Amino acid sequence: MKRRLNVREIAPEDIFLDSSNLPHRDDLQLEARVVRPLGGRVIMGVGVAFAFALLAFGARIFDLEVLNGAVYADISRNNHLQRTVEFASRGIISDRTGEKLAWNAVLASTTDSVNSFALRRSADLPGLSHLIGFVRYPKADAAGEWWREEIMGISGAEHAFDDMLAGANGSTMIETDAAGRSQGQIIIEKPKSGSDVTLSIDAEVQSTLFSLLSAHAKRQGFVGGAAAIMDVHTGELLALVSFPGYDNTAFAEGDSAVVRATSEDPRSPLLNRAISGLYAPGSIVKPIFAAAALNEGIIDPETKIVSTGAITVPNPYDPEHPSVYRDWTVHGPINMREAIAVSSDEYFYTIGGGYGSQVGLGIRRLDEYARAFGFASPTGIALAGEESGVIPTPEWKAAVFGEDDPWRIGNTYHTAIGQYGFQVTPLQAVRFIAAIANGGRLIVPQIEANMAPSYTNVGVPDEYLQIVREGMRLAVTSTRRDATVKVLNMQGLEIAAKTGTAQIGAKNEWINSWSVGFWPAGDPKYAYAAVLEKAPAGTLSGAAPGLRPFFEWLIANKPEYIH
Repeated sequence: MKRRLNVREIAPEDIFLDSSNLPHRDDLQLEARVVRPLGGRVIMGVGVAFAFALLAFGARIFDLEVLNGAVYADISRNNHLQRTVEFASRGIISDRTGEKLAWNAVLASTTDSVNSFALRRSADLPGLSHLIGFVRYPKADAAGEWWREEIMGISGAEHAFDDMLAGANGSTMIETDAAGRSQGQIIIEKPKSGSDVTLSIDAEVQSTLFSLLSAHAKRQGFVGGAAAIMDVHTGELLALVSFPGYDNTAFAEGDSAVVRATSEDPRSPLLNRAISGLYAPGSIVKPIFAAAALNEGIIDPETKIVSTGAITVPNPYDPEHPSVYRDWTVHGPINMREAIAVSSDEYFYTIGGGYGSQVGLGIRRLDEYARAFGFASPTGIALAGEESGVIPTPEWKAAVFGEDDPWRIGNTYHTAIGQYGFQVTPLQAVRFIAAIANGGRLIVPQIEANMAPSYTNVGVPDEYLQIVREGMRLAVTSTRRDATVKVLNMQGLEIAAKTGTAQIGAKNEWINSWSVGFWPAGDPKYAYAAVLEKAPAGTLSGAAPGLRPFFEWLIANKPEYIH
């Protein structure tokens, strides 16, 4: 008889248990257990719950979109968020004495908007319009929505320092209901006020220089003019004048009649002549070429050249008609200091282009030294719109007149006395005079106060510049009948100066008149340059006589700038 065996079904978890995992099994975490499949009733319950949820969402959607869709759409249209601009307060512009030149005043606002901005106001002094400039205001549409939100500087110091002055606008969000009632306000960003700017300008000096010099120019028939006064050691501008001026407030407010009349004025009042006006410099460049001749060793300062009233150069193409280059008068034997004092054209023709046994600098070196003293390049002032100017060279002549008209010795002579195609700005003129006064440092002009000086060296030793300074002082103090700046010889202010008269027009029917210089002569602190533009040829009272009343006022009212 066979023996019956007891058979037991092996559970799955028994298969997966062995001596390596059994001791560490955690029954509470269901370890070593095989999960059994969910029952049908559980699945059915989950499905029913999901169906009820879906039905609830569907019913709500049906209510929102179908039953009450129009109602909720109207609420959505009439309840909205409105952004409001919070305008920043623009910084104040002041002069070096603390007097306000531009500030914020009356509020302007739109009918349909609660937000507003401050209007810009300027000091009520003549001669500040080009310096301060004007701004462009924000603009809103008929509904009161701002499509331009910034107060932006357009010209002058308002433009030059716009990043500092502007600040940053803020904004808020306001929720309103269908009736226009505010439901709440959220400040998104607070406005940040702009920074104040202090200019190096003395507003009283600026205004007085403008008034006295422009009045003289008008009496003598000049169209306009410009002037600058600069600290020779720091580059800070004490005054930067251009005339005629314009109404910068009317331009900011968009007064169309004033804007049109100013734009059509043949005197070009919008032109800042101090930095953008280009003029033939005439004889004011002679101090540069005197220093260049000494530096190049082509002449000794004591060497005399005889001025007979003209030099004559043979004409190989027409021997019967030699080229004659005239001086403005006969000066006789003169050395370098005397040549500067009497502004002898014949002396500077000779050291510029050479004549007889005297070697000249030649056009290449005339160009080189003119550039070293800052001509034909911007000065680096912060104001926009500066012109570079022109130094005439053979390449320039070929580009302007063509290859069929080559460079001639007469072109070199005329360049040496600041004529022909020479073009400079008044700011370049005051800058090069400052370099002569301070020992050879060509400084970047500054209109912001307390800026660190920035300069390059002109490459001429101060011992040679001293000869030039003495010649410029002699132009004021000499008793010679042909000394050119005796009108500025006055008590209380030791000025060293140079004049220049440039002929312009197709028939030389007009002149520009220059005066440049520095003071005190023995220890220079300030340089100046002034030009009067386009008066009839033969006008005798030019820039130097026009400056005398200003210097007399300076002596009486501003002793801090005299010594």
